[in-house]
Amino acid sequence: MKQKITGFHLDEFDDWVAELACKHGQHVRHNPPFINRPWVVTEQGREQKIGEQLNCIKCDTQQPIDDWAMD
Repeated sequence: MKQKITGFHLDEFDDWVAELACKHGQHVRHNPPFINRPWVVTEQGREQKIGEQLNCIKCDTQQPIDDWAMD
Protein backbone atom coordinates (compact mmCIF):
# COMPACT_ATOMS: atom_id res chain seq x y z
CA MET A 1 0.00 0.00 0.00
CA LYS A 2 1.39 3.42 -0.95
CA GLN A 3 1.90 5.83 1.96
CA LYS A 4 3.18 9.42 2.03
CA ILE A 5 6.49 10.30 3.67
CA THR A 6 5.83 12.69 6.57
CA GLY A 7 9.34 12.95 8.03
CA PHE A 8 12.63 11.21 8.75
CA HIS A 9 14.62 10.08 11.76
CA LEU A 10 17.86 8.22 12.44
CA ASP A 11 17.70 4.72 13.90
CA GLU A 12 20.06 3.37 16.57
CA PHE A 13 22.67 2.62 13.86
CA ASP A 14 22.48 6.13 12.33
CA ASP A 15 20.58 4.90 9.28
CA TRP A 16 17.79 7.12 7.93
CA VAL A 17 14.21 5.93 8.32
CA ALA A 18 11.33 7.50 6.40
CA GLU A 19 8.33 8.13 8.65
CA LEU A 20 5.16 7.28 6.78
CA ALA A 21 1.63 8.67 7.24
CA CYS A 22 0.48 5.24 8.41
CA LYS A 23 2.92 5.46 11.39
CA HIS A 24 5.26 2.84 9.96
CA GLY A 25 8.91 3.46 9.18
CA GLN A 26 10.96 2.38 6.20
CA HIS A 27 14.75 2.52 5.89
CA VAL A 28 15.97 4.72 3.03
CA ARG A 29 19.68 3.99 2.82
CA HIS A 30 22.23 5.27 0.34
CA ASN A 31 24.49 2.25 -0.10
CA PRO A 32 25.95 2.25 -3.63
CA PRO A 33 26.09 0.28 -5.84
CA PHE A 34 23.19 -1.72 -4.37
CA ILE A 35 20.93 1.16 -3.31
CA ASN A 36 21.42 4.55 -4.93
CA ARG A 37 19.64 7.24 -2.89
CA PRO A 38 22.08 10.15 -2.65
CA TRP A 39 19.22 12.48 -1.65
CA VAL A 40 19.00 10.82 1.78
CA VAL A 41 22.38 12.13 2.96
CA THR A 42 21.36 15.83 2.91
CA GLU A 43 18.65 17.65 4.82
CA GLN A 44 17.55 19.39 1.63
CA GLY A 45 17.30 16.06 -0.21
CA ARG A 46 15.15 14.53 2.53
CA GLU A 47 12.92 17.61 2.71
CA GLN A 48 12.26 17.36 -1.03
CA LYS A 49 10.91 13.81 -0.53
CA ILE A 50 8.29 14.82 2.08
CA GLY A 51 4.89 14.02 0.57
CA GLU A 52 6.20 11.44 -1.89
CA GLN A 53 4.92 7.91 -1.54
CA LEU A 54 6.64 4.65 -0.68
CA ASN A 55 5.15 1.18 -0.75
CA CYS A 56 4.50 0.12 2.86
CA ILE A 57 4.77 -3.64 3.22
CA LYS A 58 3.89 -3.32 6.91
CA CYS A 59 0.47 -1.96 5.91
CA ASP A 60 0.04 -4.76 3.40
CA THR A 61 0.60 -7.29 6.18
CA GLN A 62 -1.41 -5.31 8.80
CA GLN A 63 1.48 -4.73 11.20
CA PRO A 64 0.98 -2.52 14.29
CA ILE A 65 2.39 1.01 14.22
CA ASP A 66 6.10 1.39 14.95
CA ASP A 67 7.45 2.33 18.38
CA TRP A 68 8.78 5.75 17.26
CA ALA A 69 5.20 6.76 16.35
CA MET A 70 3.99 6.25 19.91
CA ASP A 71 6.19 9.05 21.34
